[in-house]
Amino acid sequence: MKNFLLFTVITFISFLNGQAQNPEISGDPFAHTYSIVARDAKTGEMAVGVQSHWFSVGPLVAWGKSGVGVVATQSFVNPAFGPEGLKLLNKAYTPEEALESLINNDEARDYRQLAILNKFGQNAAYTGKNCVAEASHITGENFSVQANMMLNDKVVPEMAKAFTENINLPLAERVLRVLKAAQKAGGDIRGKQSAALIVVGPDKVEEAWKDKKIDLRVDDHENPIEELDRLLRTARAYQFMNRGDLAMETGNVEEALKQYSTAENMFPNNLEMRFWKAVALANSDRLEEAKQIFQRIFDKDKNWKIMLKRLPKAGLINLSKGELEMLTE
Repeated sequence: MKNFLLFTVITFISFLNGQAQNPEISGDPFAHTYSIVARDAKTGEMAVGVQSHWFSVGPLVAWGKSGVGVVATQSFVNPAFGPEGLKLLNKAYTPEEALESLINNDEARDYRQLAILNKFGQNAAYTGKNCVAEASHITGENFSVQANMMLNDKVVPEMAKAFTENINLPLAERVLRVLKAAQKAGGDIRGKQSAALIVVGPDKVEEAWKDKKIDLRVDDHENPIEELDRLLRTARAYQFMNRGDLAMETGNVEEALKQYSTAENMFPNNLEMRFWKAVALANSDRLEEAKQIFQRIFDKDKNWKIMLKRLPKAGLINLSKGELEMLTE
């Protein structure tokens, strides 16, 4: 055991010394990984999905801007490729032109892996000759899949296959199928640790907070893709919650009830989703139904009773004092 540990330490030191002899990559972060950049031909949405055995891979690899395009930069990462690639696309460079500009001006190009896709679905990819095997990419209509340091050479073809075979899924769910296919085929030779998924829209937006339709990260997890899947399903449920909130703001209680109910059906044990459904019921004079739900919520967490009592002052529930007491007794 001691000999094995000594060998591991010596190997790692040798690797670091090798980096020192290659100063152009000595300060660059790792992101040996597999990823996809893709576009939905129906909606025009664009996405990046990524998984790696490295902490917090998302902020390094995945870049996107609504109405412009998406970029995945990996292997020995040059993070500047993300924002710079998007700037070039915004200046009407084709993905091929943008990629060539970035790669040709990078002395460490042999260690880089890069994929760029624009709002029209045009895309280009590059795998440097010194990327750790198995390393390759496949480009196709509206997508590019790429990977390095994979267990075998089946990973990238399986990713491409998964994207083309799941055409009827929404883009985010389709990208997740691709990540799952990569993992099933062998994935990162080192294992699993972090994953990320971003989705941007087909049109440019003025408000920065509207730029990403989906922005999910799993920074450190033993099953990051499964956790990313759970987060996406949760995000979808909360989209219905948001629609319910908007309906409440306009006084459309029945529509709010419909949206909250859909969210609750997706996550029936989520107390907040159940709570706002009960609020919508109360606002539509269905007090007995609301009370049954409220009581089950209060049994699990009494803080929600305090919350309910605060809603009339905020104008979020329209009840008399007696009706409120009936719901909270």
